[in-house]
Amino acid sequence: MKKLFTAFFLLLVCSLVRAQDGTSSDIRSLTLLSGKTPAETAINIGKQFLGKPYIPHTLDINPTEQLVVNLREFDCTTYLESVLALTLAWQEVATRPNPVLAEQSFRNYLTRLRYRNGRIDGYASRLHYFSDWLRDNERKGLIADVSNELPGNLTVAKPVSYMTTATYKYPHLSNPDTFKQLAQTEASLSQQTFAFIPTKNIRQAEAQLHEGDIVMLLAARPGLDMKHVGLAIRQPNGRMHLLHASSDHGMVVISPYPISEYLIQHKRLSGIRVARLRPAQGGVASMTAGEGK
Repeated sequence: MKKLFTAFFLLLVCSLVRAQDGTSSDIRSLTLLSGKTPAETAINIGKQFLGKPYIPHTLDINPTEQLVVNLREFDCTTYLESVLALTLAWQEVATRPNPVLAEQSFRNYLTRLRYRNGRIDGYASRLHYFSDWLRDNERKGLIADVSNELPGNLTVAKPVSYMTTATYKYPHLSNPDTFKQLAQTEASLSQQTFAFIPTKNIRQAEAQLHEGDIVMLLAARPGLDMKHVGLAIRQPNGRMHLLHASSDHGMVVISPYPISEYLIQHKRLSGIRVARLRPAQGGVASMTAGEGK
């Protein structure tokens, strides 16, 4: 059975890479071991991409909106979505390993995570703002916002307008209908109150994080909700660090310092929101993917 797990998941990942560049040579080795919880599985999968390059704007390569699958390079959002989609797909197919079902499940979850109501319906259907991503995926039952359960949290509302006031960064917004849809999304988010943990309270909240928590880092600048995202990962020092696709380092890394210090050192950040994957249904299983090139 273990060999069967090995074969089907390696085929899954190779097929996803071939969809991008026609070759599976980017797969050198991939070891996936599911944990006791979805969060543990996400950490195990997420670590397999350490060192992969940070590349922004990979979702904007097509003239029309369509699902982009890219396991070779990431920005912070595509890294998180890919890891979560692989985690959810693995839990769904672990007891009935099949490469076709695995790939289909992965693509389905990636679509559900990335698009409003899980449906691709133009550029505006993509969950561009992370507060929108969090709200929509909580409504789908995939994650739970636990920010209000952490010590030191505050409840606020923040007006959102970044995309419609910086249209030169988003060529798709030259379409009036698309612009109108994004403006409506911004207006809805601007009326939303939410709990977050400000930087001044982050140290006590960090101690209550769970490994595998989705940590969303709020932007200090007006008009923008969140600037960065990653997964909480416990390091040998006992502290929670960030497993993320880092523009500072140019690759997927584990931050060299704990999350609270990360916030203090990055003055453009003002705090965090935290979400957790919903508990898995049924049992768990382990699987190792074989060696590639």
